[in-house]
Amino acid sequence: MRVAKAVVPAAGLGTRFLPATKAQPKEMLPVVDRPAIHYIAEEIDACGIRDLLIVTGRGKRAIEDHFDRAIELERLLQKTGNPRLREVQRLLDRLQVFYVRQGTPRGLGHAIACAERHVDREDFAVLLPDDLYISPRPALAQLISVAEQLDAPVVAVVPVPPEDISRYGVVAVGEEIQPGVFRVLDMVEKPQAEDAPSHLGVVGRYVLPPEIFAHLRHTKPGAGGEIQLTDALRALCRERPLYAVTVAGERYDIGEPLGLLRAQISFALQRPDLRQGVVELLREVTQVSDTF
Repeated sequence: MRVAKAVVPAAGLGTRFLPATKAQPKEMLPVVDRPAIHYIAEEIDACGIRDLLIVTGRGKRAIEDHFDRAIELERLLQKTGNPRLREVQRLLDRLQVFYVRQGTPRGLGHAIACAERHVDREDFAVLLPDDLYISPRPALAQLISVAEQLDAPVVAVVPVPPEDISRYGVVAVGEEIQPGVFRVLDMVEKPQAEDAPSHLGVVGRYVLPPEIFAHLRHTKPGAGGEIQLTDALRALCRERPLYAVTVAGERYDIGEPLGLLRAQISFALQRPDLRQGVVELLREVTQVSDTF
């Protein structure tokens, strides 16, 4: 498989972050000094992909503005010699960003189906903005490497505790063909813990073939009344091998407030200019919390 295009579904309503997301896309919520979707674009760029399609919806104009030129701002930064100018321009110089709108939020499968015309019979990557990684190698690059080696579609998985398993698509796996890589036998969307076929939940990164669109067209609404990507992947894995890859690195689920807070702290600790200040802040907060 050769991956030259990436699709980022960003049409969700962000209800878990209300009222912050009433007028602001959840994908634009900051993690330190970058919006979440900016990290996704950086990961795509790090994998050598230059074609990015973002699936948006109503109220998502800020995403388009973020990946557009801000001429007045760039001129001001250039005039004042502000080093942030390069940060503002870098991705704009390297990525071609396209958009398509999902008129009605009908699930992840439907959002990806909106990308069919743009993908145009090519293999492609899918990255969900709710999942960020701190890893020695970009999470998507790890998946692409396996997909190229096995010439097969792959999905990222992580071990999930039983109390959280009902929030995930869960894979039934066969043999471990190499360390951390499993053949997928079946998948179930949001099962109860007692019905889950394994403890491996699908998270945020996929490398898919164009055949997935035919399966999405025939997928009926499933869990939550939505078009589920999991159901289309179930059909796909009956036709050709599909593999699950456990990503090396730390995953952050920023789709809920505590996960976003955890990511804020962890990403700040990765920054040499912020690390010491964050450590001191955590010590202060910990001392205060001990008094309650």
